[in-house]
Amino acid sequence: MGATLLGDKGYDSNAIRKAAAARNVWANIPNRSNRKQPFAFSPWLYKQRNLVERFFNRIKQFRGIATRYDKDPANFLAAIKLICVRIWCASL
Repeated sequence: MGATLLGDKGYDSNAIRKAAAARNVWANIPNRSNRKQPFAFSPWLYKQRNLVERFFNRIKQFRGIATRYDKDPANFLAAIKLICVRIWCASL
């Protein structure tokens, strides 16, 4: 299907790579320094993962999202959208 598993060095284990391969998923995980057989790794994809993680950290800076005051999923999604627009407008 072309799915990719993105993870940091903490997820570099044979068991995780085997489970991903069983589901026909490519594991883009950087190799640990002590790995004897290195696997294929795309630094560009890893940078994209970092951008997503930093964005989620920016969203979590807003207290209402971090503590999830809105229990209704529609209201929570609306709050996330408003925060995303606010972050996007601030970046312009």
